[in-house]
Amino acid sequence: MKKIVFALSVVLCFMNMQCSDDDSIPVLEPDNLLIGNWIAPSYDNDEITYKRANVLPEEAYGMTFKKNGVFVERSSGWCGTPPLVFFDSEGAWQLDDKLIKIALEYYPNNYAWQIISLTENELVVKRALTEQEEDHRELMDLFDEIYKLSISVSCTDASDWAFTAYGAKACGGPQGYIAYSKQIDTAAFLQKVEKYTNLEDAFNTKWSIVSTCDLPVPPKEVVCENGFPALK
Repeated sequence: MKKIVFALSVVLCFMNMQCSDDDSIPVLEPDNLLIGNWIAPSYDNDEITYKRANVLPEEAYGMTFKKNGVFVERSSGWCGTPPLVFFDSEGAWQLDDKLIKIALEYYPNNYAWQIISLTENELVVKRALTEQEEDHRELMDLFDEIYKLSISVSCTDASDWAFTAYGAKACGGPQGYIAYSKQIDTAAFLQKVEKYTNLEDAFNTKWSIVSTCDLPVPPKEVVCENGFPALK
């Protein structure tokens, strides 16, 4: 009788999708606790906490890290408008120390998480910047410095102002033009603009950035409007 019950259990197990090769993920992999199903995300500022599960829920968010490097995300997409339809999207994952690198077939197709803590039952991660995002932030920080310098002096006499091209479009030519006061350290200002332009050009090449090929029209003059410079 025991043999019959055991045999029936095996048959039922293989009839259940949870036991198939495609959907069955070990609940616990001692060599890598990350492998498995993670569901029920809860958010605390920039940290996300997930709970381990035997299977992904049918109608709720979940993700799976498989042994072979395959990453599966079950979501309803970005719309979020009821009725929600959940579907699976596949990608790849790689663990580099405590950094999880994920590549998906749809946007956002590349991102990373920093593991804050990982136990048998809980995964806590924090969004980490990719190398491309770090490069872009460097660009934006430098442009912020340039912009603050460009408006650091009140515009009262347009003859005290000049302008210069800045940036590099992927298709060629500058991104635009920016005004600056002749009362500031113009040499230092123009050096920053040149550095920004060179960095953006290198960024475009490194990350295969594309852009439109239209060029901004060079301005004819600087005029003062309410204490701020404007290009005409």
